[in-house]
Formats: sequence, C-alpha cells, structure tokens
Amino acid sequence: MKHMIRLTNHTATDIMDIFHIADEIRQGKHADILKGKSIVMFFPETSIRTRVTFEKGISLLGGQPILFPPEALDKKEALQDVCGYLSLWADALIVRHKDIRLLEKLAQHSDIPMINAMTDSNHPCEIIADMYALSKRRKDFLKDSYLFCGENGNIGLAWKEASLVMGFDLSQCCPKGWEMEHITAFDTITEAIRGKDIICTDSLPPDAPAAFKNCQVTRAVMEMANKGALLNPCPPFSRGGEVSADALDSEYFVGYEFKKHLLEVQQAILILSLIHISEPTRRS
Repeated sequence: MKHMIRLTNHTATDIMDIFHIADEIRQGKHADILKGKSIVMFFPETSIRTRVTFEKGISLLGGQPILFPPEALDKKEALQDVCGYLSLWADALIVRHKDIRLLEKLAQHSDIPMINAMTDSNHPCEIIADMYALSKRRKDFLKDSYLFCGENGNIGLAWKEASLVMGFDLSQCCPKGWEMEHITAFDTITEAIRGKDIICTDSLPPDAPAAFKNCQVTRAVMEMANKGALLNPCPPFSRGGEVSADALDSEYFVGYEFKKHLLEVQQAILILSLIHISEPTRRS
C-alpha cells in the first residue's frame, strides 16, 4: 500500500494489515521506525483530533512532522512541481483538503506516499480507526448491521466505501434528496433503527437542520435497535442536533475513549504506506 486516498482503492486484507500493525504498535513494536524521516502535513487550524493524533503519532515513532496550511497547495505552482521538490526532503505527505481531486493529482505525481486526512468526499483514516475500535468491542463487527444517520457527505460516503470493501450491511437515515447512491435509505429514524447494531451519525448540514428532525437519534430510539447496539457519533457532534443529549449520556454511546485508537491506526497507515510488508507479517 503506497497511497491512502479512497478505501475502495484497497482490499479487506489491506485494512486487516493496518489492524495488525496497530496491534503491534500497542505492544510496543515499531518504536523509532520513522527515525530520520520527515512527514509533511497540510492541515487547517480548525483540525483537532486528526491533526493531534497524526502529529503526536509521527513524533512517537521518531519522525519529524512539518506542518503547512492546506492553502499552500492552492497556489499557482503546478502540483507536479510541488511534488518534485517535496520528494527531495519529505518521506510522506499527509493532506487535509476539501478537494479529493487535488489529492489524486498529488498521488499521481508523487514518488512518496500520500495519505488523505479528510476531504469533502471522504475521511478514510477516521473510518478505519472506527472499525478498528469496533473490532475490539465486537468479535463479529463485520456481521453487524450498520445505520448511518446524516447527509451524503464525507463521513457517510466514507462509511459507504468501508461497507463496499469490508462487506458489512449499511443503510442510511435521511430526508428525501440527501440519499447516497446505491444505499438503502429511510426517512424516519423509527423505521431505520429496527434491526441495527451500529448507529453512526454526522453533523447536520448547516443550511438544513430542520429537514433532519425525523432522523435524530435519541435514547428512546436506541432502545428500538438490536440488543447491545452502539451509538457512534462522529465528532464534532451537536447535542440536540443529529443526536440527543440523553443518547450521548446513555450506555449506548461508545464514549470519548472510542477515538483513542486514531493514534495507533494512523501510525499503522503511515507505516504500511512507507514500508513493504513481508508475507510472514501479513494477515491472511
């Protein structure tokens, strides 16, 4: 695996390789594997969780993170030339930018790995980390039935990519007109929640919160899901918006610690992008 731009560019085996390396990192392996390497990151000031975990993760592995704002990639200079120079000094690029086409152009011209840290079209690292966290709580997490509550935006589309790669069942709850293509959609949460195990949400569109009033996840709604169901809201979430305060304060909420695995999962993605994994290391 060289670049991580879309989950659908990879296989389920690739994702399980990431899980395996993340497990090894938690066991204390791969220390200083990035010693002497510089990782160039393009992040806006508003990024919190993804930036902190990438920057800390690189440092913990002995590497040097070098930070730029994403606007540095919007200059007149051709991306081919940007990549030509950066590859002289950097060992990998981590980019958060709204336009996934820019990331694909970077990957096309880059001799070093390129990792997508979020676009308007998807958020692969976030979803891989969520699946890893679920795998630690649910032995058969790929056999669970997933519900995504929200618009056809980057988080929903990333869950769709994950379902296509990993093979789990995914449906959507949203008003008409906000559906993802080729995904079963419901326009009321009380209908959508039946038979579901993992309920994921995303922030509501700022211009249409009222349209999603029938899609709000509450504690009462969670009680209609399968026994042992989990509520996994994507931060930043809004109490009283896509998810109610009583749902977040309930036993259904996966908790803040659910996101702790962003650290080792993003480290694993970076390691797998930088090195060739020998066959004995790979999981079948």
